[in-house]
Amino acid sequence: MTVAIELANRSGIAVEEAAAEDLARSVLAAEGIEDGELGISFVGPDEIRRLKSEHLGIDEATDVLAFPLDGREHVPAGVPRQLGDTVLCPQVVGAEWREPLVHGLLHLLGYEHGPAMEERERSYGGFA
Repeated sequence: MTVAIELANRSGIAVEEAAAEDLARSVLAAEGIEDGELGISFVGPDEIRRLKSEHLGIDEATDVLAFPLDGREHVPAGVPRQLGDTVLCPQVVGAEWREPLVHGLLHLLGYEHGPAMEERERSYGGFA
C-alpha cells in the first residue's frame, strides 16, 4: 500500500508541492506508516488565523496546524487509515516550510510538544 496525499494550495503563492509530498512520505515511512490518507493544505494568513481561533481559541496566524484522526490507532482490515490534515501558511514560514511540515506530521502521529517530539524533529533534519 501507499500513503495517498491530497494536497491543496489556497495560499495564493507558489509552493513546492512535489517536495512537500516527498517529505511527508519520507517522514511517515520512517515512522512506520506505509499506508493511509493524508491531507496537506497551504493556506493564507487569514485562513490559518481563522482555523487557529476556531480550534484553539487563539486569534493569531501561525506556521502550522495539525488535525489528527487515526494516527497510529488500530484500524480494521480493509479500512483506510485516515492520518488527518496538516495546514501550513507559506506567508508565515516562508521558504522554511519543511520543519513546520515535519512538526505537523508528528502531531498527526500522536507526538505532543516536549523532548520526545523535539528528538524526532532533530532526527528528520536531514529530510527537511
